[in-house]
Amino acid sequence: MRDRLVRDALARLIGSVGLHVVKRSASGDLESLIRALHPVDSGVELIRLGPAADGGYLVPDDLQGIAYAFSPGVSTESGFEADLVARGLRVFLADFSVDRPAEANPGFEFDKKYVGSFSSDTFTTLDEWKSSKIPEYRGDLLLQMDIEGAEFETLLATSAELLTQFRIMVIEFHYLHQLLNKPWFLLISRAFQKLLQTHSVVHIHPNNCCGSIRSAGLSVPRVAEFTFLRNDRLRQEGAYCRTFPHPLDRDNTRKPALVLPACWHR
Repeated sequence: MRDRLVRDALARLIGSVGLHVVKRSASGDLESLIRALHPVDSGVELIRLGPAADGGYLVPDDLQGIAYAFSPGVSTESGFEADLVARGLRVFLADFSVDRPAEANPGFEFDKKYVGSFSSDTFTTLDEWKSSKIPEYRGDLLLQMDIEGAEFETLLATSAELLTQFRIMVIEFHYLHQLLNKPWFLLISRAFQKLLQTHSVVHIHPNNCCGSIRSAGLSVPRVAEFTFLRNDRLRQEGAYCRTFPHPLDRDNTRKPALVLPACWHR
């Protein structure tokens, strides 16, 4: 995760364009986006990697053949990445706000940089990062990304070629309540639309850290973890997941549980 100064600056920026200032998103546009993000039943069982709390995620049990994972956003928990190493993956981690991963592991390789939309002394892009580590590798990859709101710029700046290499992506999306504001809806929806060209959502878990917001009969979690599976790995099509939470889901914090609103899966 990014340090508190970065998080607070981003929160102030987003908060400065409150609902009373900018044009509201059309409810039909928001409903269409939510419908496009309904989790599908891929025919691949979901497993949990990482701790039974914040930092643990559900992924399809389809890791065989993936040699490398990229995990921007480190913070104080590396259990998910350690579980990947235990399954034979090498994991690249990056975060400028910390000096090292939360735990030592011979399968980790850490870079003290943020991941975003440009390159500098403190930032890198996903494409540049991948090219610096495994430039000739053309096989499947896994992405786990929790970078406190920078996921939108990062995804929009990432090449379609690299995104397609990620068989599985687990991304925590922040500030989703800003979907109610049209300028932010355009940004956020473009990031999702880019992913949906090649991948399908197979799971959503709202982070109970921050609650949700309601508008026009729709409920939007402020923060949620999305799991994507590349479309060529789907073992069935046309079916949707209907039961939430998943039996393996766990609350991120000790705050009241937050169940995925029905409008996201029915």
